[in-house]
Amino acid sequence: MTSIQAVLFDFGQVLSLPADPVVWQQMLAISGLSDADLHCEYWAYRHEYDRGTYTGQTYWQQIATGSKTALTPTQIADLIAADVNLWSRLNTPMVEWAQRLQRAHIRTGILSNIGDAMAEGLKAKFDWIGGFDHCVWSYALKLAKPEEAIYRCAAEGLATDPAGILFIDDKAENIEAAHSVGMQAIQYGNHEDFEREMRRQGLEELLQPMARD
Repeated sequence: MTSIQAVLFDFGQVLSLPADPVVWQQMLAISGLSDADLHCEYWAYRHEYDRGTYTGQTYWQQIATGSKTALTPTQIADLIAADVNLWSRLNTPMVEWAQRLQRAHIRTGILSNIGDAMAEGLKAKFDWIGGFDHCVWSYALKLAKPEEAIYRCAAEGLATDPAGILFIDDKAENIEAAHSVGMQAIQYGNHEDFEREMRRQGLEELLQPMARD
């Protein structure tokens, strides 16, 4: 197995926790939609939003059309802001680990399926995102996981051969795609299981990297 030279993180449900139920309730109130309708429409167009087919504005307009309702510009602006907050609860152990890797001069990156307004909102909210060596936001490339091309773009941005990259994502299909381009990869469910899998794969030393000046 090739030694790890870079660690590549998904954002949602890896660096962040699952969607915040309190914010979801706020989005229901803003939109006036039922839970079932918002859930259906939110996910129906999400992949194309992440892939850059829709902007934040047109994504929420599509949700309005799909749910046969009307959303005012103010409602759309509020929903875009709430959507950022929905995914803003941090998975602190993973964020802190990424920062330890950075202090040890191990290259780090983010590869996230994410729309334009979401990416800009998260970058504005969390200055620590600037500490990553390279970030791939799917909308900017008109690609999305599990398309293999987006993984190759991430490897190029990290200036690292795929075999030397450890990719971490919560979805099995995205892990399979990473393997198909030659990356090492671990599916993230919870932190305890993640650390156990790191040790099983002989990557225990990477969990506590030595900081370098």
